[in-house]
Amino acid sequence: MARAQGARAQMALAFETTYGTPPVSGYTKMPFASTTLGAEQPLQTSELLGYGRDPQAPIKDAVTADGDVVVPLDAEAFGFWLKAAFGTPTTTGTGPYTHEFRSGNWALPSFSVETGMPEVPRFAMYSGCMVDSLSWQMARSGLLTATVSIAAQGEAIATSTAAGTPANIVLKRFGHFNGAITRNGANIGNVVSAELTYANNLDRIETIRADGKIDGADPSIAALTGNVVVRFADQTLVTQAINGEACELEFSYTLPTGESLTLTAHAVYLPRPRIEISGPQGVQATFDWQAASDPVVGRMCTVTLTNDREDY
Repeated sequence: MARAQGARAQMALAFETTYGTPPVSGYTKMPFASTTLGAEQPLQTSELLGYGRDPQAPIKDAVTADGDVVVPLDAEAFGFWLKAAFGTPTTTGTGPYTHEFRSGNWALPSFSVETGMPEVPRFAMYSGCMVDSLSWQMARSGLLTATVSIAAQGEAIATSTAAGTPANIVLKRFGHFNGAITRNGANIGNVVSAELTYANNLDRIETIRADGKIDGADPSIAALTGNVVVRFADQTLVTQAINGEACELEFSYTLPTGESLTLTAHAVYLPRPRIEISGPQGVQATFDWQAASDPVVGRMCTVTLTNDREDY
């Protein structure tokens, strides 16, 4: 009997025309490092009395389908996750193409994701998927990945794939070595690490249904937060925090072949941090920043992806 192995697992994604209805074609094979996406249905312990010390049979509770997918930051496939998180981009150029994703869209696309373990076989189709949050970290070394938190409507299990033959993509990964952080257009010195999270704060519509599924997930007030850890060398960021001023932070990656990914937070506010001296080593300060809508640009953030893909 074959046993499931993660090395043989596969994932395919396609955007839906109707929420909760998996497309019959148009799937793309997605690279991923791990996933917790799945459906679970807990049991409610019986509270009834008068039947002795042994409990009665438990009752099934509501079905919840959600989880995280860890994906690489790459020049092509990551655009699908950006579209799910921000909405359809504005694309310009004739090759390479520039895809601009903007925050603030009220209507976000839903998509279906199929995860397959062919040796069992088990193919799980998750329909009505929406991106709740998207986050990643910047560091000096290591593998660069992002975590996509997904809220799905439901799960359907089959013994054969419903995604057909997914389209392949050319994998061109960004690495920490390709990263840079700027503040108001100038490089920030002494940055040790950074983290950023974009959240749609989905409002799940948990109505009463015979199938136990949700009716949908509506995006609420978005949030773009994170932190920057710096070696304390000057008062620039501390002064900004004290004065309550906003700055523009830009997190970018550029490959030698020309592909690039840039997230620009147009109005970032910094809290006043605690400056601690914990020993003889260098002093570090952590700024837990928050972004807000910029009155001039008219939005909170812009993500620009440049690659050879014509559209998403």
